[in-house]
Amino acid sequence: MPLSDQVAFLFLLALPIACVAWTVTHEEIFREPREYCKYCSEHARRTYVRKFFYVFTCEYCFSHWVALFFLLITQYKLLFADWRGYLIGYFALVWVSNLYMNLYARIRLEIRRERTEIALEEKAAKAIENESESPPDPVRGYRR
Repeated sequence: MPLSDQVAFLFLLALPIACVAWTVTHEEIFREPREYCKYCSEHARRTYVRKFFYVFTCEYCFSHWVALFFLLITQYKLLFADWRGYLIGYFALVWVSNLYMNLYARIRLEIRRERTEIALEEKAAKAIENESESPPDPVRGYRR
């Protein structure tokens, strides 16, 4: 496969990897299982049990397993046609998928910040509007 196709596949295949890893580790639909995994990762007696459950709470860790799954079902190789192509492709997929997740997290944070700023501006505008609508104080001669 030409290198340009390999790179295109890299960036396209990293999208579902990022999607699955982010959804499992962050979104509300998996909240209960994730909370259980978090509890087990903090309270299990055995180290390997704690590590196993931790994987489902960390998008970076989980993306390695999702990338391995997608690598196996697609047989994606990068640069080389042998086992080295699988190895390089695997780490490239993990890196690009984590790049996507970081960009997505940054965008979500920026949107949340903008919503907060808008809400504060609306609250301030309402306060000014309510202040201007109050009747003047008859004794002192100015608005309350």
